[in-house]
Amino acid sequence: MNRRTALGLAATSALAGLAGCIEGVQEHFGLQGVIPVEVQSEADETQNILLEARERGSGRQSYEQSYSVTPDETVSAPHLDQTEQSFRVAKIENESVTTVRTASVTPETNLVMIRLYDDDLVIELEFEDGDTETVDGESGDGGNQTANGNETDPDASGNRTAANETDAAADETDE
Repeated sequence: MNRRTALGLAATSALAGLAGCIEGVQEHFGLQGVIPVEVQSEADETQNILLEARERGSGRQSYEQSYSVTPDETVSAPHLDQTEQSFRVAKIENESVTTVRTASVTPETNLVMIRLYDDDLVIELEFEDGDTETVDGESGDGGNQTANGNETDPDASGNRTAANETDAAADETDE
């Protein structure tokens, strides 16, 4: 066996041995994953937005970015930490906030997509299990902020409940 083959075999063996350990190393050293954030404008005019995130429990601001997004532009914002957070998007026109949406981001979130329209904005969350959640002004999920600044969050615990789970729980209590 020549030296190149022996080195290749040793490197392959080492990588195969480490393949199952990566998750344990991340957990041991407290390394967290990241959640990509994308902003897509489907508006006819440039949109100004502010992105903020606050950690659950402590309320510490963990993320703040602002963007001016031109029509048909897609922006890849810096990633969010893969922790329990309340994520807020504010649309700003003439130096005042016009539209706000708030979503619960969890470690199971794979992607945060923000879609901008001339008169609205929508947050779409994609999760590890393939589920998606949409926060918009029509869903009535409490992801809005009123003009007086009273913010509501649909589920402060960050838990998602499918409609069929809610219906099943209601059926059990009726019996």
